Amino acid sequence: MTDLVTWAELGGSLAAIGGAVYARHAYPAAYWSTVGLPLSVARLLASYSSTMDACGLTVQPSRWRALAVRATTRREVRPVPPRRGIIRPTTTGLRMRLRLAPGQEPTDVAASAERLRHAWGVHAVHVRDIKPGVVELRLVGFDVLRKVRMPRRLNGGPLQVPVALREDATAFVRDYRTVPHELVLGATLSGKSMYLRNLLTGLAAQPVALVGLDCKRGVELAPFASRLSALATDPDQAAELLPVLVKEMEDRYDLIKARQGIAPGTPEELITSDIWGLPEDERPAPIVLFIDEVAELFLVATRKEEERRDEMVTRLIRLAQLGRAAGLYLEVCGQRFGAELGKGATMLRAQLTGRVCHRVNDEASAKMALGDIAPEAVLAACAIAPELPGLAVVGDTSGGWSRIRTPYLSLADAAATCRATAHLAPDVPALDPFRPYVPPMPVEASGPGATARPVTE
Repeated sequence: MTDLVTWAELGGSLAAIGGAVYARHAYPAAYWSTVGLPLSVARLLASYSSTMDACGLTVQPSRWRALAVRATTRREVRPVPPRRGIIRPTTTGLRMRLRLAPGQEPTDVAASAERLRHAWGVHAVHVRDIKPGVVELRLVGFDVLRKVRMPRRLNGGPLQVPVALREDATAFVRDYRTVPHELVLGATLSGKSMYLRNLLTGLAAQPVALVGLDCKRGVELAPFASRLSALATDPDQAAELLPVLVKEMEDRYDLIKARQGIAPGTPEELITSDIWGLPEDERPAPIVLFIDEVAELFLVATRKEEERRDEMVTRLIRLAQLGRAAGLYLEVCGQRFGAELGKGATMLRAQLTGRVCHRVNDEASAKMALGDIAPEAVLAACAIAPELPGLAVVGDTSGGWSRIRTPYLSLADAAATCRATAHLAPDVPALDPFRPYVPPMPVEASGPGATARPVTE
């Protein structure tokens, strides 16, 4: 009887272990909440002082503290680790603040992040500077980028779109007021179109004029035509649309001058104000220009096309240099974007503050996106696997960078969102000649009970 009980207990233990292993791979969030979190907290509490000492994050105690220890306990005075705050569990990991000892800096803790990860049994450790002398450790229990689930609470606002998930389980918010222009690079099937799709549908719910330049005959942006204020599907149409956008930008500068009393002959480069300083009833709607496959605007075959290319590139550079104050923002996408495209390519890229690099085919392409702002991020971009579409490295001119991944959004759902928000498209009279034609949705059957069916089905 004792043997039967022993075998039953052993079988139950093996089943529990097998279930935990399966849950860890199939349902990492559930495993973390039930098993991983308690184990990691226990490791952290039990080994905090010794781990900090092994990582070189301890300092000698003050003279008064050393005297008090010797007088009260008569034991050896040991180095003091950073003062630990309250441990706050989350659905993806846990957070904890550290008060640094005198002489320490956040980079000391960041340099030990990999050792802390192994010591406490978590997937990753990220360090964030809170205020002088205080840092926050964000411990991530599992790979949140393997199956993207956006946080439930997302902080959005005008021209702010939570478009992807960072590797520290926080949302990556595309903020046009902070980073007005952005370059998005990626090879075929890297997830670049998915990033663009999420960004466009996020802006569709806001009173923003969306303009598209898609020289691949509109195959990428045409499904969103119901929400677009203007669309050009070949270089000839783009050559007609870009002067209109430049003229719209100049008219907005004239509006700012008239409102603020600036002399009419003042050059645009000397105006530091923007449309957000105008009264709300006079403020024109912001415009976001999406350029898909920017190389198609640069490639030429004849001398006549070369002149047209130079004119388009010059206007794009003007929009990138002066458009922010007028409420015009650029989202430039492509597979490569370097000096080999022709005159003006490097100058245009220098005006694009934000950089998003998906999987690329060579290291040179990654350097085009990230080499001039965050050289250490180039290797991270080159290490993106083909079986992880949507994974990218994002950086800006501040030198910071991180990995992100865009959630999946089907083309049918994105098109339906654009149709549902078509009434939010602001009125920009200058763009009316370029508004794409949207055919009416076909009727599935005749009769009083017939319902409309989307054209994408």
